[in-house]
Amino acid sequence: MFGLNLPLVSWTNGTIMIGVFVLVCIGLVVALLLLIFGGSKKQDKAQ
Repeated sequence: MFGLNLPLVSWTNGTIMIGVFVLVCIGLVVALLLLIFGGSKKQDKAQ
């Protein structure tokens, strides 16, 4: 028991999960913007 040095709170797992969530949100926003602006340019060329 004397060699046990466990932290009371481990922030590693939560930090990684929040980082992955932020990356997914940024990716979805970028994909949405590409679809919006890319679609409008293609429609302008067709007309």
